[in-house]
Amino acid sequence: MLIRQNYLKRIEPFIDKDIVKIFTGIRRSGKSTLMQQVRDLLSAKGISDDQIFSVNFEDLRFRSKQIDDLNKEILSHYTGKRLYLFFDEIQELDRWEELISSLRVTIDSDIYLTGSNSRLMSGELSTLLAGRYVEIKVYTFSFREILELNHYDQTQDIERAFQNFIRFGGFPFIHRNQLDPRATSDYLKDLYNSIILKDIIQRYGIRDVELFEKIMLYFIENMANTFSSGNLTKYLKQDKRKISNETIYNYISYSEDSMLMKRVSREDVKGKEILKFQEKLYLSDHGFRELIFGSNQRDINRVLENVVFIELLRRGYEVTVGKIGNREIDFIAKKSEEKVYIQVAYLLADADVVNREFGVYQEVFDNYPKYVLSMDQTDFSQEGIIHKNILDWLVE
Repeated sequence: MLIRQNYLKRIEPFIDKDIVKIFTGIRRSGKSTLMQQVRDLLSAKGISDDQIFSVNFEDLRFRSKQIDDLNKEILSHYTGKRLYLFFDEIQELDRWEELISSLRVTIDSDIYLTGSNSRLMSGELSTLLAGRYVEIKVYTFSFREILELNHYDQTQDIERAFQNFIRFGGFPFIHRNQLDPRATSDYLKDLYNSIILKDIIQRYGIRDVELFEKIMLYFIENMANTFSSGNLTKYLKQDKRKISNETIYNYISYSEDSMLMKRVSREDVKGKEILKFQEKLYLSDHGFRELIFGSNQRDINRVLENVVFIELLRRGYEVTVGKIGNREIDFIAKKSEEKVYIQVAYLLADADVVNREFGVYQEVFDNYPKYVLSMDQTDFSQEGIIHKNILDWLVE
């Protein structure tokens, strides 16, 4: 089993602190396994099994429980020693916020939660726990984690692993079990359908399922393209379907809540303002696009852009798309006082491509690092702009 050290390092400072630890991420991104690794860490520190209480609310035996009954069961395990509470997929429990708030004040506890909805902390618990929780976002395996899992260190193995990663994405179950292409497709299909049905259609009461599914296919096909509600409306007119802008943006919001997609705003590089139009949509894992359209290699430029975007999120950056005149910088990534600019290309195949990718930086006059990432092995760095091979950047 791959120990996800980057996440454990972020968690450790908060163990045994009066702060609720919340792991959020798309279904099957590894949140449950990460919680098990935290439990193993506690056991290694001498915490006894009777001080650990775990519940997975995808288990119907617990989902059907009322919070009063569950509270009594938890209290029956409390002996006066600190109780470490692990609640998996907590959003499946009605009134879970009340339970967590009560446990915090009634017993000596250290609480860990996972959830597959980005609005987990937007409601009552956010108010009740103001300043008393930390959210840790969990993503599917990075390319570096896949190499570590399989102990790849030879160039041939690394290149083959990258082709598989481009095609199938980073869901942990696929790589832990080294699934073949057919089994991988079956797994991704079941997972995608589960997210669409449970986390979106059922949760938000969508009635026109056919229209919703058609719009989701449009979003996925146009991953990393500039989004326009007008273009979507024209697309739907082919089937004589109509939809309001409000419904379109509701569907985008629902897909973000389920963590299936991420909407990214544009930033005016010169004006330093966030623009409320021409946003982009990225997938939490690009494997879904291969599943549905079988075209990741054909659309490699956009897939690589998606890969780099998710990797920036993994590394803790806040990301926008840069706009400078009529030109675009793929990503402006910020973290504390750090800021970097990133252009992504498949290959710098000729002088026109080189000029396009490097030339946009001629209008950016600050001294923050500026990168061009591509699959080229030759170093094209010039005029202070750093060129890196994407594989090298991903395993840094």
